Amino acid sequence: MKQDEEIIIVGGGLSGLMLASLLLEKNIKATILEASPRIGGRMQTLQGKNNTPLELGATWLQGVHTHIISTLKALGIQKFQQFSEGKSLFQPNQYSPIQEFFVPQNEASSYRIEGGSENLIHTLKSKLKPEQVILNAKVNAIREDGHKLIVETVTNETYQANKVVLCLPPQLVGSQISFSPSLPQELTALFPTVQTWMGGSIKYVIEYERPFWRENGFSGMFYSNSGIIAEMYDHTNIDKTKFGFTGFLNPGAKAYTQEERKKFVLQQLEEILGQKATQPLLYEDKIWTDEFILDGNPALEYPHQNNGHLLLQHQYMNRKLFFGGTEVSPIYSGYMEGAIIAAKNCFEKLVDSK
Repeated sequence: MKQDEEIIIVGGGLSGLMLASLLLEKNIKATILEASPRIGGRMQTLQGKNNTPLELGATWLQGVHTHIISTLKALGIQKFQQFSEGKSLFQPNQYSPIQEFFVPQNEASSYRIEGGSENLIHTLKSKLKPEQVILNAKVNAIREDGHKLIVETVTNETYQANKVVLCLPPQLVGSQISFSPSLPQELTALFPTVQTWMGGSIKYVIEYERPFWRENGFSGMFYSNSGIIAEMYDHTNIDKTKFGFTGFLNPGAKAYTQEERKKFVLQQLEEILGQKATQPLLYEDKIWTDEFILDGNPALEYPHQNNGHLLLQHQYMNRKLFFGGTEVSPIYSGYMEGAIIAAKNCFEKLVDSK
């Protein structure tokens, strides 16, 4: 059945939800088609056994990220400073002793979002009408039909729209969606070379009953060139009532099962923080390589490769097809800030084109 829509947004991450919210404020209804069973994209907050908000995805923002800061303020969501007081640790290699260092808390520190990053996602969704977000709607084809675009999903649902905005990683656009007529060759050649931020990363979270590291004068910040853990940060909540860590594992950890990764993480934590580290309430990790993040073998050479590329700023299919998403932003691409900027830039283009 063909459903007639004003605007279709492909992708229900931060950019897509922000764009839909901005449009609704102008009484322009947009329908979001999200391929996965959940909204949020690369923002995913797990609730621990003590309801500790634990980030498996995007976590931090900086003081220079003014667009997301103003968005949080407008939505009544607080930001709070990443804890770094006390001794931080660095493990150069397996043969060298662990080094201690101190990171001063200052205005340049990172910030986290009250209630977890998904608090922002669900608050934005609450501004929309329930029918505006359709889950499990993976788009695989977009074709031009006169003054309209026809959007087709893998489950053979079809939607007709005046304009379509692609708020998903460009690499997925190139590998999963066919276009008729074809997009320009220079654009299709670009898609696999645009880095998908977080793609391939392994994020882990650990929840504890008490902040034993803080009680022993440690910040919870740990960097290592040896062992399974690459980075770790204190993940205590804004009210300082729920406790844990989050961080990244080294890329080689993909070769292990999750149970093996947990064992190696706890062994490494015991070495640096003592026996109490071996008694978490919860351990979880996520390898960001599923079909909603990466597909095929992208031709990547360096971080942020081709993020914000000029070709992604243009409109296609007779100015009916637009690009959004954090990788499209010309500044702070890959970050939550970039996702907000991309949504606002796309919003202005859509309003101007009406």
